[in-house]
Amino acid sequence: MLIDKDLIEFLYEAAHIQRWNDHIRPNGFTELDKQAHKMMILYVLARYEEQDHHVQVDWRFLIEGGIMEFLHRIVLTDIKPPIFHELMRVHGKELNRWVYDELKHRIPHLDEGLLVKIQDYFDNPSQRPLERKLLKAAHYLATQWEFNIIYHFNQGIYGVEDTKAAIANEIEDHYDLAGVQKLSLHGKTSKFVDLVGQLRFQKRWAQSPRVPETSVMGHVLIVAVLAYFCAVSVGASDDRIVHDFLCGLFHDLPEVLTRDIISPVKRSITGLDDLIKEIEKQQVQEKLLPLLPLAWHGDINYYTQHEFDNRFLLDGEINTFATDEEMVAEAAKHPGHVRMMVDGSVLKGCDHLAAFVEAYLSMEHGITSKHLQDGVTSIRELYAGRVIGGVDFGKIYGEFAK
Repeated sequence: MLIDKDLIEFLYEAAHIQRWNDHIRPNGFTELDKQAHKMMILYVLARYEEQDHHVQVDWRFLIEGGIMEFLHRIVLTDIKPPIFHELMRVHGKELNRWVYDELKHRIPHLDEGLLVKIQDYFDNPSQRPLERKLLKAAHYLATQWEFNIIYHFNQGIYGVEDTKAAIANEIEDHYDLAGVQKLSLHGKTSKFVDLVGQLRFQKRWAQSPRVPETSVMGHVLIVAVLAYFCAVSVGASDDRIVHDFLCGLFHDLPEVLTRDIISPVKRSITGLDDLIKEIEKQQVQEKLLPLLPLAWHGDINYYTQHEFDNRFLLDGEINTFATDEEMVAEAAKHPGHVRMMVDGSVLKGCDHLAAFVEAYLSMEHGITSKHLQDGVTSIRELYAGRVIGGVDFGKIYGEFAK
């Protein structure tokens, strides 16, 4: 089993890491949110590279690279970028070895195969140059998005103009990427990045105080990373791993238009959940999809509508299944023809697990409420003893003390 309590709690440490904490800034600038925004921008950059430059992108390498950089950054916390880059330039190998040791110490049951991949990724920076360039560009574009907001609060403060120039120079070095060119035009693609960035400011469990506070943006990255680990744990194909991750990353995208409507409200009236889904679908069609190329609309719809259905594409048609096992069995009958398989039941389990941990961690910090207590109890009971799609969710919940 790749997922355990230590790994999950380690991921949530990113929600405590405050970015730009030596600048005047609004709430919503945590490392968790930045990494989530980076991965959404990465999707845009990679799709443009495929569309405009007709290259084949290794999506699994992209996703794993993003996850490994995320883990790396949690260990190194909030080192100022100039210091971080100088440390990596002079003592990169030693610093990376220390990161590997920290990961082993803080996530004792971290999969050995993943640790080998992490070491290879950072020790061999020349492999997969295009994917690494896309990751680096997404990193700096997410940083620039944050900086453009805090710049207005910090004009006149020593060093802020140097920071502005340094970020602009890094982005200029990636101008050969089609997506960077598109975003520099400040047109519709840039508006999409702005729009999804608002998910940083939409708080989860808004009716209850919590520590750490997490946003919808941070939540979707946690769900996506958990979905990745689940898919790897059951030996899923590369295509299935990629689309489980991407569906997790985008599954709450409509909430940037409707805001987070809590489950008790959705369940309060028969048919209300379906009505909300229809409104979300309409809002996505009218306001979000026009900001993206037409060729991508089908994928975004696939990730955001019926996001917890077990499904795949066969001859261009969506096939849905009641259980993950049925889906896998049917896919085996059509080798080489099934695309975009999504383990919707597992993804729903990851979504609930993330919600559970959000409430559980706050209670561990001594900040609780009836909403959090009820949430922890009901979700734990829902998954007691359950195995979904080969993932033992009951065992994972059992590691969190009652």
